[in-house]
Amino acid sequence: MALSYSQLQTAVEDTTENTFTATVFANMTRLAEQKIYQAVQLPILRKDATLTLTSGVQTVSLPADFLAVYALAVYSTLLGGGARSFLLNKDVNFMRESYPDPATTGTPKYYALDGTQSGNEKIQKIIFGPTPTANFSADLNYFYQPESIVTASTTWLGDNFESVLFNAVMTEAVRFMKEEPDVVAMNDARFQESLGLLKNLGDGKDRQDAYRNGQVRIKVS
Repeated sequence: MALSYSQLQTAVEDTTENTFTATVFANMTRLAEQKIYQAVQLPILRKDATLTLTSGVQTVSLPADFLAVYALAVYSTLLGGGARSFLLNKDVNFMRESYPDPATTGTPKYYALDGTQSGNEKIQKIIFGPTPTANFSADLNYFYQPESIVTASTTWLGDNFESVLFNAVMTEAVRFMKEEPDVVAMNDARFQESLGLLKNLGDGKDRQDAYRNGQVRIKVS
């Protein structure tokens, strides 16, 4: 059974026999989603973006929904026939020490993540070393947090794994209601059980196939 946002709220309120304001329930749902998305690496949480590196410019801004890098590669005719070269991730301190002069240019070999503040907005960016000597294109495969079911109404999580979403929101709901410790513990156990099933998918089945790894087996006693 798939769960839309309105169905999720109805299910939680029916189970807890409590009514939540729109703001409170939205906050609980977002907290629940964050716990789930940070606990499991699902293929649906990966995106690709093409970045444009400008000659003589050491940095480039990251997508607004960026959270973490899976892989970053540059490709250009300068590499020979449009070949692709994967960059190595380094710390900002390494970049500052190894390439102290941004005017030192070449084909980027390394990258580091950094950020700048613009008013109330924090802008995430990538620093390249050395500074691009030409206009390169870069292929960024990255982890992102998708739009919340609060605003999207329906999501992959609600459509395909509603148990973990429901149980995660329930843990937030009973804490908000200041339920007894045994009630909180019971709901947290249910959440962990459903999260384990999702991890079997995201961190297990989605990372292998039957041709190379064989089918999943359990020991027969």
